[in-house]
Amino acid sequence: MSQQVWDHPEPLALDSAPVPEYGTGSLADLLPTLAAGMDVPDMTASLTELSPADRNCVFLIDGLGWEQLKAHPDEAPFMSALLGSSRGGTGRPITAGYPATTATSLASVGTGLPPGAHGLPGYTARNPETGELMNQLRWNPWTQPRKWQPYPTVFQLADAAGVHTAQVSSPTFQNTPLTKVALSGGTFHGRLSGEERMDLAAEQLSAGDRSLVYTYYAEVDGKGHRFGVDSDPWRGQLMYVDRLVQRLAEQLPPRTALYVTADHGMIDIPFDEQHRIDFDEDWELRAGVALLGGEGRARHVYAVPGAESDVLTCWREVLGEQFWVASRDEAIAAGWFGPQIDERVYARIGDVVAAARDDVLIIASEREPKESAMVGNHGSLTPVEQHVPLLEVRS
Repeated sequence: MSQQVWDHPEPLALDSAPVPEYGTGSLADLLPTLAAGMDVPDMTASLTELSPADRNCVFLIDGLGWEQLKAHPDEAPFMSALLGSSRGGTGRPITAGYPATTATSLASVGTGLPPGAHGLPGYTARNPETGELMNQLRWNPWTQPRKWQPYPTVFQLADAAGVHTAQVSSPTFQNTPLTKVALSGGTFHGRLSGEERMDLAAEQLSAGDRSLVYTYYAEVDGKGHRFGVDSDPWRGQLMYVDRLVQRLAEQLPPRTALYVTADHGMIDIPFDEQHRIDFDEDWELRAGVALLGGEGRARHVYAVPGAESDVLTCWREVLGEQFWVASRDEAIAAGWFGPQIDERVYARIGDVVAAARDDVLIIASEREPKESAMVGNHGSLTPVEQHVPLLEVRS
């Protein structure tokens, strides 16, 4: 029996969906802007408000959206001060890109390309060559990395142009395929503690007259998924990472710009049938579907050949105004994945693409038990998920 508990209203018009600000204010625009300021060839400074610096550091805090940061000034006093113009810094939101999820966003950051070009269009996506769903965060099943994402990273281009380039992160990530296709170039330095990463990032910035350094922290996202945004464990992580940002900012060598950003925001979803629609229990949503990809708030739906139109119609009728539901071509034309789509990426996108508008998920309790149990979620086009901070400190 269907778990859907409301009437079927008219589908939500796609033109009401906010589109990421590719080319003017997205994560994909950050590194090319910094690299252009260091005279790396073929880079475009799209974020025109950022002044060039000889040394640049990007600190990416996984899961810390703009709205979550603004809502917690007491837990994050240092970063909150950077939302305005005090302490020599300025801050504003930029958009993550669609979907607002880690694998997609890290690829956008590292390559300087939107998802339609770099080709990591979701948490899971179909590999057209095998017909299997591929988890692009865990890289499972394994796929040849450079075939999946063939473009050079900005780090690689900067390194080739003589910029001292480094990534400072957990040792766990050093040899992962996602790191290789999205964040490689120069040298990788694995450190376990946040304090060690901040200290080493400052050292790496000092190692060159022109430097580009990236560092990363994951546990704000981890606590949000497990306990929810605004939970005590989440607040504790925010307090900790705020101290890390301050620690790094106070060690910046001369002529340095530090940029603090994130890969997505997050929203807590109640645990009831109205807010968590279970694909595995809903015969209407399952009809004609061969594979369910993406994640709860950003679904790729791959139809049985010949059933694409019927699946689109059904999903629109069932989900009504709670989701923006588009065909692949409609989502592409609307610019959700960027201004253009590479040919190799086209069939990775679902025949139907469903992006949550309200506080609702499409879970899959049998196929995705761990993901279906998460408190905090992300992925869609809403401001709480799309808007991430871009905070600046200069020395």
